[in-house]
Amino acid sequence: MAERGSTRLFLDAVEELFAELPSRARGGKEKLSEQAIGALRTLVEELDLVRRDDLDELELRVAQLEHRLKLLEK
Repeated sequence: MAERGSTRLFLDAVEELFAELPSRARGGKEKLSEQAIGALRTLVEELDLVRRDDLDELELRVAQLEHRLKLLEK
């Protein structure tokens, strides 16, 4: 029975959050976007993912080295 009360409290909190969300989003759209971008950057760093720019630079470097190697093999 205590579990049912806890569940109700949780659902009430979620409903309240959803009720407030539109007004918070309208007032802080820029702030929300900045927070989302910051969270994504943190996630990328924590997961040790490679950025597109870094990958493009490496692909170019590999292509250059392959070309030089072909020239040396002739």
